[in-house]
Amino acid sequence: MPAITVDNLTKSFGQTLALDDLSFQVEEGEVFGFLGPNGAGKSTTINIVLDFARPTAGEVSVLGMDAQRHSRTIRQRTGVLPEGVQLYGRLTARQHLEFAIDSKGADDDPEALLERVGLVDAIDKKAGGYSKGMAQRLMLAMALVGEPDLLILDEPSTGLDPNGAREMRKIVQEENERGATVFFSSHIMEQVEAVCDRVGILRDGQMVAVDSVAGLRDSVGGGTTLRVTVDRIDDDALQAVRSLPDVGGATVEDQQPPTLVVDVDGSKTTVLSTLEDRGIEVRDFSTTEASLEDVFQSYTTDTEVYAR
Repeated sequence: MPAITVDNLTKSFGQTLALDDLSFQVEEGEVFGFLGPNGAGKSTTINIVLDFARPTAGEVSVLGMDAQRHSRTIRQRTGVLPEGVQLYGRLTARQHLEFAIDSKGADDDPEALLERVGLVDAIDKKAGGYSKGMAQRLMLAMALVGEPDLLILDEPSTGLDPNGAREMRKIVQEENERGATVFFSSHIMEQVEAVCDRVGILRDGQMVAVDSVAGLRDSVGGGTTLRVTVDRIDDDALQAVRSLPDVGGATVEDQQPPTLVVDVDGSKTTVLSTLEDRGIEVRDFSTTEASLEDVFQSYTTDTEVYAR
């Protein structure tokens, strides 16, 4: 059973169409990355999943239940780290967590939760004095209350330093190993690439791609660039490389010694052998896969992007 099913979802705000017949599924037990440029409809989608907004048309099912008719039950089984929500400045971290624990009828230990997110030393400090990173850690701890079946994390690394972001990724992986489904919305590609099983890319209220990171790479020009430093290059050798069946293109960087840049979807050794067979000395080579940022740009702009 899918953890989230969005079916023909449309949402309008007056004359503005925020979501346009959007459909996708998040499978139970996966970490699903949700990407899109500003204004693509990510926050609107999350708000409808959580019943903070109502759809103009279409249906949303969460944990096998209608998102609108059973929103209270769904929230009891869901942990949410929302973007841009303010903490209560006069309450301590302990009080925030006690409120969340009482609301869910859970029996979590506030100190254990704060230890897990690296905030236990500030357990009795009022949240009004927290930095952005500390506030984000507290919100993550609140999302973990009750061992939720579904975690919805909207820009979870906001305000976190590199160590904090790494700890957050570890917690996501631990929760997923426990059995939780994770819906992970972020604009930081490295975070998504590090933890997500599949990624959905939203553009202008429509899902333009859903696949694994590897599958998305394959969809944008093969996804691998081979850089070969040679002693020299001539037109015959360059044309021979370009004629190979697994090569999508080849150019020469104007530098000494010259470097051949090849888009290849197959054997890299064939490229090297083709050069050597024509008397070209291969001095060095390296490969680079398309990053998720490259893939994202190719789906959300009108410019085709290949691996760099």
